Amino acid sequence: MRAMIVLGLILLLIGFLTGISILWTIGIVLIVIGLVLALLGATGRAVGGRKYWY
Repeated sequence: MRAMIVLGLILLLIGFLTGISILWTIGIVLIVIGLVLALLGATGRAVGGRKYWY
């Protein structure tokens, strides 16, 4: 989950600096999905059939 959030932040930054809107959009989507999965994992819910992600 952390890797997805970090990748989203990197794409968001690159998209902002270069003006490429698709990178901006993909970055936002990755951040949102990463945060949702991190929250579900933190509450102890199984995500994708797994309780723990390593």
